[in-house]
Amino acid sequence: MRSKIYDSPAAALEGVLFDGMTIMSGGFGLTGNPESLIPEIRASGVQRLTVISNNAGANNFGLWMLLQSRQITKMIASYVGDNKLFEQQYLSGELELELTPQGTLAERIRAGGAGIPAFYTATGAGTLLAEGKPAEMFEGRDYVRETWLRADLAIVKAWKADPAGNLVFRRTARNFNPEMATAARVTVVEVEEIVPAGSIDPDLVHTPGIYVDRIVQCTINEKRIEKLMTRPREVA
Repeated sequence: MRSKIYDSPAAALEGVLFDGMTIMSGGFGLTGNPESLIPEIRASGVQRLTVISNNAGANNFGLWMLLQSRQITKMIASYVGDNKLFEQQYLSGELELELTPQGTLAERIRAGGAGIPAFYTATGAGTLLAEGKPAEMFEGRDYVRETWLRADLAIVKAWKADPAGNLVFRRTARNFNPEMATAARVTVVEVEEIVPAGSIDPDLVHTPGIYVDRIVQCTINEKRIEKLMTRPREVA
């Protein structure tokens, strides 16, 4: 069987990028971002991207790099705060935005991986977010129909992987990454550590290797703190 392990982030993305594609990018704030793969997407020059992610990074970090290079034309996201470039491009009409409640975004991605084309949720019913979407009443409550999300490529960050692609995520870095790994035609994973076959307890696998196409070890692993909150130390 052909190895899933690639020598570099650039090699791991070779042959899978094209103009107009849809990319899912893991992460929540600055946690669990595919830090090593995003710069290679920028370097490729691929254009007219639709990107599905909880948010679009922060100043000078994460997906912000692809906004800065004007490679993203549409974002499907749940949070747009704390990113001035995102705000500027959206308000100027340069960037299309599909705003989705956070839980609904996660469920749309999960549905895409599970092969469920649509589902109903009470979240957003009766608001601007439900405009143009079918709605029905169940047990006296209004529900809006949401559709699955799928992508050409998912870029995912994990803590550990074995050669088969079985993944373990670390704490909150798990966030959207496992769901995205199931919902794309090609899934490329950057990991902090590649461990020998058989060294991950099957009960501890968060994402089975069947969903993973390519693996590469991180070249960037900054783990930035988005907002550092401190308080004065009490006098002893």
